[in-house]
Amino acid sequence: MTYHLDGAVIPTGFDVPVEPLRRAAHFTGEPGCIAEARAFAALFLEQLRTEWCATIDERADGAVLLVVSELVTNADRHSNGPYILELEGTDTSLTVAVYDSSATLPRVFPRDPQRVGRHGLEIVRALARDISVERVPVGKRVRAVIALDGG
Repeated sequence: MTYHLDGAVIPTGFDVPVEPLRRAAHFTGEPGCIAEARAFAALFLEQLRTEWCATIDERADGAVLLVVSELVTNADRHSNGPYILELEGTDTSLTVAVYDSSATLPRVFPRDPQRVGRHGLEIVRALARDISVERVPVGKRVRAVIALDGG
């Protein structure tokens, strides 16, 4: 339920959706796809703010965009075909899942500040509260859950 007071909309908490917000996008790997994926995620965050009354601070906003960038970049570089970005969120968390056609599971390398590149999964692990990788019939799915409520 929403009350209107002199033109201001005041959410009461009873109008929060029951089902998480879900969106998916398909990318071909053409130049510009990573930027498109980030823009897709930024729009999704705005939808969470609007539809779920989510309070998403700068830290969480940046974490989501960086995780999307890292996972989509990995799919773009290491798969032999298109990939899918799937986002699911509520007011407290957002799940980023990327499906690609490569059955090769990503590796986490030991910390090495001298290494150039290959820090993507290390970055995702630092930002996400949960990460999972699994093979699916046509490749793999890498999934990261990011807290939006500071937890």
